[in-house]
Amino acid sequence: MPTGQSFAVVAAARLFALLAIGAPSLWYHKPGALFALLTLAVLWLYQVATVTKRDLELTLTPAVEAAAVGVVCALGMQDSPAILAALVVPPLYATAAVGLRTMVRAVAFQLVSVVSIGLMWHGRGEGTDWAEWGVSIFTWSMAGVGLSLVASVTFASEQRWRASLDPLSPYRDAQHLIKQLIELSGNLSSGLDVSAIGGEMLGVVGDHIPSRALAVYVPRGDALTPVASSADLEPSDADACEKLAIDAWARGEPVTAGQGFAFAAGDSAIVAGLRPGRDAIKVAEPPFEDLRTALAPSAVKFDTALLFSHFRDVASADERQRLAREMHDGVAQDIASLGYLVDALAARPADEQQAKQFAMLRERVTKVVAEVRRSVMNLRTSIGENESLGAAISAVARHLSEASAIPIRVRLDEQPARLRPEIEAELFRIAQEALNNAVKHARATAIDVRCQVYAPEARITIADDGVGMQGGRADSHGLKIMRERAKLIGAQLTVRDNASRGLTVSVVLRAPGGHGHHQEQTQSLETR
Repeated sequence: MPTGQSFAVVAAARLFALLAIGAPSLWYHKPGALFALLTLAVLWLYQVATVTKRDLELTLTPAVEAAAVGVVCALGMQDSPAILAALVVPPLYATAAVGLRTMVRAVAFQLVSVVSIGLMWHGRGEGTDWAEWGVSIFTWSMAGVGLSLVASVTFASEQRWRASLDPLSPYRDAQHLIKQLIELSGNLSSGLDVSAIGGEMLGVVGDHIPSRALAVYVPRGDALTPVASSADLEPSDADACEKLAIDAWARGEPVTAGQGFAFAAGDSAIVAGLRPGRDAIKVAEPPFEDLRTALAPSAVKFDTALLFSHFRDVASADERQRLAREMHDGVAQDIASLGYLVDALAARPADEQQAKQFAMLRERVTKVVAEVRRSVMNLRTSIGENESLGAAISAVARHLSEASAIPIRVRLDEQPARLRPEIEAELFRIAQEALNNAVKHARATAIDVRCQVYAPEARITIADDGVGMQGGRADSHGLKIMRERAKLIGAQLTVRDNASRGLTVSVVLRAPGGHGHHQEQTQSLETR
């Protein structure tokens, strides 16, 4: 994002250009040169005024300014060749406002305008020396390019320096970009939901190829993760589609095998499917080129939705880390200081009653400190790029067990295929909240956790031997939030008392139309 100092450099360049052009123009008193000088002065004064007021929507773009300067130079260069010095400014402005790529475009615009308008206006009449003008136009344009390349290094160094001094600089840049994203969102024909757009892609494929099973996958690390599938996808068909998708991904080209096919759609999606019939007979190869053409609009939407999902996850993770730091360095330290003050007062109690009150107060302060530290740990804990959902839950269980001295046993049953990032994040927070509740409120002596992941399905169960379901507190929103998280990803949350004692919280995620595969795996695990 351009800074005030960058635009100050451009404004100074415009001023010196006007001085360099104005001296010979005023000396020779040629009307054409004076008109060109006045036009440039008005144009650049307008640009400086709109930038100074930060009303950047009114400021002319670098390409428009370059074209306008080219036209003015073409009209005035016969009366005063010095006017061509103005060609230095537009490349510099383009570099400051956007970057080097825009600078190249600005140079092209002004060269085209100055040459084309110059030819039309002056033609090849008597006294027209196009060779000399051509050299001047090229010289001044290249001078602008050279100054822009030097300035780009200065601008980049300035931005890095300002960012090092101002920790809020990245937030201001993000604010500017997010505002642009919000403005653009009004032009989106559909949302940025990965699953919905993946379903749209499957509809396009189904229109071109009759299929009994279809699925869309995205690469995540060294594996593929399903993000959308046909509603009636059977477990055996899901496995076959996944193998085809992995094969197409590894080869980097479309694959066919019997009734199956798979190919890349866009930059991020792998589409796999099975045609009707189960006999291994040779069938015509799907029209992959036609499919890519038909999927091109949906593929652009899909890639955009994936980028937005990744941005959302990164942004929320950074915010959680920031809150954790503030709580640790602020609230936690202040409460700990109160504890030291209580200890000092408790060392000299006035009587036995006061000693008991100090002891009670110290115990409460200790609990509050432990609660804050637990909250900090919860904020800092998240699912890493190479860490599975089960591993993240295990880390939370280990920290809580160490802090509370309550044994927490975790049993994992995961396949290498990962769930979508936003689904893993919600399941992780549900499990984290259930574990926190069991530690804080259940008065349990043991907690058992089971995490089973068979993407796109999953089941997480947290059981304790505590007091079981209690009446809800007025300030308790944990269960409501867990239900909202489960609803957000289409999962089912169940909370029930155990037959003997304690409570069990279970969250189950099933793929659309999927019933048998995950249940079979769950039953096999529970009988071990």
